[in-house]
Amino acid sequence: MNGVVRFSVAALRRRAGPLGRLAGWSIAEALPVLLAGYLTARAVDDGFLAGRPGTGLAWLGVLAVAVLIGAVGTNRAYARLGDVVEPFRDELAQRVVAGALYRSTSTGARPETAAVARLTHQVEIVRDTFAGLVMVVRGFLFSAGAALIGLNSLDPLVAGVVAVPLVAGLALFAAALPAMVSRQRDYVHADERLGEAAGAAFTGHRDVVACGAQRFVAERVGRQVDRQADAEHALARMAALRSLSLAVGGWLPLAVLLLAAPWLVRRGLTAGAVLGALVYVATGLQPALHALVQGVAGGGLRFAVTLHRILAATAPPTPAPSAAPGGTPPGYASTALPTGSGRALPTGPAATARIDTCRGPAPVRAELRGVTFRYGPRARPVLDGFDLTLADGAHLAVVGPSGAGKSTLAGLLAGLLHPQAGTVLLGGTPVGAADPATLARHRVLIPQEAYVFTGSLLDNLRYLHPDAPDDRVDEAVHRLGLLPLVRRLGGLSATLDPGTLSAGERQLVAAARAYLSPAPLAVLDEATCHLDPVAEATVEEAFGSRPGALVVVAHRISSALRARHVLILNGGRPLHGRHDELLTRSATYRELVGHWQGRPVSAEAPAI
Repeated sequence: MNGVVRFSVAALRRRAGPLGRLAGWSIAEALPVLLAGYLTARAVDDGFLAGRPGTGLAWLGVLAVAVLIGAVGTNRAYARLGDVVEPFRDELAQRVVAGALYRSTSTGARPETAAVARLTHQVEIVRDTFAGLVMVVRGFLFSAGAALIGLNSLDPLVAGVVAVPLVAGLALFAAALPAMVSRQRDYVHADERLGEAAGAAFTGHRDVVACGAQRFVAERVGRQVDRQADAEHALARMAALRSLSLAVGGWLPLAVLLLAAPWLVRRGLTAGAVLGALVYVATGLQPALHALVQGVAGGGLRFAVTLHRILAATAPPTPAPSAAPGGTPPGYASTALPTGSGRALPTGPAATARIDTCRGPAPVRAELRGVTFRYGPRARPVLDGFDLTLADGAHLAVVGPSGAGKSTLAGLLAGLLHPQAGTVLLGGTPVGAADPATLARHRVLIPQEAYVFTGSLLDNLRYLHPDAPDDRVDEAVHRLGLLPLVRRLGGLSATLDPGTLSAGERQLVAAARAYLSPAPLAVLDEATCHLDPVAEATVEEAFGSRPGALVVVAHRISSALRARHVLILNGGRPLHGRHDELLTRSATYRELVGHWQGRPVSAEAPAI
């Protein structure tokens, strides 16, 4: 729980000003507790028992004024609470959303279903319990402190008599806290597992029905329901420990004070002082301890366990040299364009080949040297000993069946994936040693699911090149066929709402943004799949004439026809060549071309 303490203390330190104002109003709120016993003693001893009821009423009038001041303090303290709690909640929500997006948009990752529970349920638990914890701890410190100061003003011995069982009750509660934390943690984990199991069942209900697995899935979800119920029952049993702590720390001081009253009177304590001490215990210490124990044992434990779970699940990822499933290598944030590729593994022989594309005097933009990549230590390699060189002027189309490794190759070229063996170089720089800014200078990736944010169209286009001149922006708009969208929106300065754009329009915006990027290597991972053939041709021809190198993960035969070279990935030995050459050499390529055209293609008919 050290991380919870550090996170909470850091959050409170950032709000020292609001905390100071909250403490100031808390002093005003505790004023009635501080004066209640003393003023009661004066009213009894100097007023009512002395036969001067007017004096007694005057002392009680002073207490009434203190109560009014305390009410104002309570009101203002709650008003100041939001200045401490709401920014804390916002920080936590941002962390949950950022962590979920980071993991869910990693190459080949699955969406985090538990993140929904964290954002909609757990963050609100933390927010509410944090507010309650601040108030109960604050209330105990100021109220108990005021009561003990008041008891000491009556008689230091009385304060000692009351403090001993109070400290014992607090010690008993502290000793029981580890068990309470454990039960609360079990409850949170059971709640999360139930959410994951139910989410998976709801998402795949069609497959469940199709396979006749309704009973199996129902039993699986039912077991999680039972575990959550058991965890909640165990948590409820902790209430007995709380009651024992309250009895020792809250009720025992009252009993001790009553039993010791005759002895205290014989020592010279007045009747008013005895009554005042009882007031301090009954209206100050006891309610403060009750609020502390109930608050910490209830909301405080939920706060600690839930926040610990959130912090552990949303910890910033550490870049790793290998690509394990669901991991996110460095470089993602450089383009802010999440990839949505699948990563089914090939079943044929390991892929291995050497390909030199457009090698010559032109600068080399990307190079793969002996690259081996697999998803998992025992998985069959997607690429094995793979070499590839891309220089300026290269226009490579990557084709192959689903799961053959096309998007994996795109991720390696973009620096989003790291091989288990071999080296990937961008502009001569190993991607493993490059920070996001360096990767962004060398390459730009356009995935299938284009990212468009709310803002002006011009801001969207200049996102990767904020200083792009106006004429360059106008060129991108015309070259990529974006002019109809610009006119429909009312100009480049018009506010763009992503929800009003079609999938094809979002892809055009993302393509124009990448076109404006200064990165010399452009990787299009099925980035035009939502465009019609004419629009797709416009985009690819624009990128084909763009300075640098171009890699296109093709989903239409036209993309292969426009490319200077074609690379076939099919789980076996990669093949590389021009379109007409591959029609003769590769049965896989002929099958793909026939599938794209809707008719078979023979080796004797290279023309398409």
